[in-house]
Formats: sequence, C-alpha cells, structure tokens
Amino acid sequence: MTFQVTVEPSGRQFSCDEDETVLAAAIRAGVGLPYGCKNGACGSCRGKLLSGEVSHRAHQERALPVADEARGFALFCCATPHSDLVIEAREVLGIGEFPIKKMPTRVAKIDRVTDDVIILSLQLPANERLQYRAGQFIEFILKDGRRRSYSMANAPHLDEQLTLHIRHLPGGVFTDHVFNTMKERDILRFEGPLGTFFLREDSPKPIVMLASGTGFAPIKAMVEQAQHNRLARPITLYWGGRRPGDLYMDALCREWAGTVPGLRYVPVVSDAKPEDDWQGRTGFVHQAVMQDLPDLSGYQVYACGAPAMVEAAQADFVARCGLPPDEFYADAFTSEADLAPP
Repeated sequence: MTFQVTVEPSGRQFSCDEDETVLAAAIRAGVGLPYGCKNGACGSCRGKLLSGEVSHRAHQERALPVADEARGFALFCCATPHSDLVIEAREVLGIGEFPIKKMPTRVAKIDRVTDDVIILSLQLPANERLQYRAGQFIEFILKDGRRRSYSMANAPHLDEQLTLHIRHLPGGVFTDHVFNTMKERDILRFEGPLGTFFLREDSPKPIVMLASGTGFAPIKAMVEQAQHNRLARPITLYWGGRRPGDLYMDALCREWAGTVPGLRYVPVVSDAKPEDDWQGRTGFVHQAVMQDLPDLSGYQVYACGAPAMVEAAQADFVARCGLPPDEFYADAFTSEADLAPP
C-alpha cells in the first residue's frame, strides 16, 4: 500500500510506500526533512507524529527514547507508515535543488596526513560535476551493497576533485581497505549529495563552528564557501582532538585566522602528554566554547564530529548558554558501532 504524508507547518505532501521509511520517501520526493546518518543513530531526523501510525525499525535508544516515542515523537529514517500521516518537522528549504546521483569515481590521490587519517582525492568522470552544498556528504556503495558516508571537505566551487577526510577504524570494512589495499586509479561508486548539514546564509547571526577529529572536513568546506561568498558574519572555529597531531590541518586554520576577515580559530586538545609540549587550550572542545561564549542566544552553531561531542554540545549550549534549539545544526560522524541497535 501507499500512504500520504503531510508535513506541517509547510503543508508539503508526498507519498510513502508501506515498506519504505518516511525519510527515504521524502528524499525521493525532494522534500527537505532534516537528517544525518539515515540509520537511527544521530537523531537529526526526529520529529512529531501528529496523526497516523508508524512502526520503527532498529535504532539507538538515545536517538529516540521509549518515553519520547510514547509522547508522539518519531525517527523518520526508521519509521514506516501504517496509515496516512501528518508529521511536524522543520523543513529544510531548497534541499531538493541539486539532484542526487549515483556515479563512478576514480581515486586520484591517497595522502596519509597522520597515522590514522587519509585525505582521499577523487576524480569525477569527464564532463560530470557533482553539485552540492558545503557540509553535505556522499555514500560509497560497497560491492556487497553496504554504504559508508563521508563529507566533502572542499567547497563546491573547488570541484576539480572531491576531497574526503577518512579516519582509520581498525576492523572497519571500508577504512581497512582505504588504509591497506586501496591504490590510486581504483574505481569506486557513490551516491550524493546527501544530508541537510550546510551553512544557512540567510541569517545575520555570528557563527560558531565546532569540530572534533575528522568532523573538521565539512567545517572546512563551509569556511571555504563562506570565504568564497564573502560572508560578512564573524566565525569562531573550535577544533578539538585528543592530541595535537589530531588537528591535522592546524596550519591551514592558523592561516585562515590571519587572512580571513572576522575568522577566529581556537584549537583544543583533551589529552595532551608532556612530550606534546602543548601550550594551547585543553579539555573538551565544546566546554571551551562555553567558557568563551557563555551567552549563545544570538549565535548559530554548526557542529560536526563524534556523536558524544555533538550531543553534549547541543544539550549544554541550549540549557546553559541560551542557544535557541533551532540554531544548532549538526552532523554526528557515526561509525558502525554507533549504528548498531542498543
């Protein structure tokens, strides 16, 4: 059976098959429901079920606690309909303007910048161009049909090649291949662009950009986009890692701080050792933001990195710093362990 889904308050409508998730149907119809992982881990697609019935596929408890589901909330990446639905969600305007495509790509360069981070450069087919918003991601389609998601680390106007920042997760099917057996000129297949994490340029508010580890990749693309568009809003970039070496493009960020008007850079290390000779900020990166900016009521925040960092930042910024909940935009970098059912 096919059911009708109505999105409030926009009034947009789309059809959804009974064995299809609400989010998948929305993406197919070009309706911009917010989302991140698409696998029930990050909670970005959570919204209210105003009428109708759904069932939820396996998902993380933290993304949709049982008590919240009982109160009428739904996780649209995992929810399949049993009737026509009316849902409440903050629709992302303009998300359907760039077509989602499947295409092959050739590995152009494999640059190992640290022991566990590779910058992977991809060459698109001749006469092909991937249109996307800085901050979005692609999904590699593996031979067995499984998928792995990575954000573009370069702004769209720098599209001679796509660059991705890939951290090695030992035992990971894809990252083991990238770090151990992948070669230049190998052919990969991906789908994109995907995701609703991108810079909202229609606001005058100053911006906090918050990254941990390779969560820096889409943040880098956003900064390049802001610079290209001559965005006049102040940007404060916080980048956190366990050790100084985890800030693998620290020199670029320091260069931005000296050349990009209105941009301030704050590196933060949580587990510095004596041999690191680290003279900068220490502790959790989101707490550094709170120390510097105890009142976030007039800001927009863009956060990307480990789910624990993103969740802590969202909760603390809203509860303790007055950040409006709808001014927190995030992309949690979920691993296979994060995607497993609880």
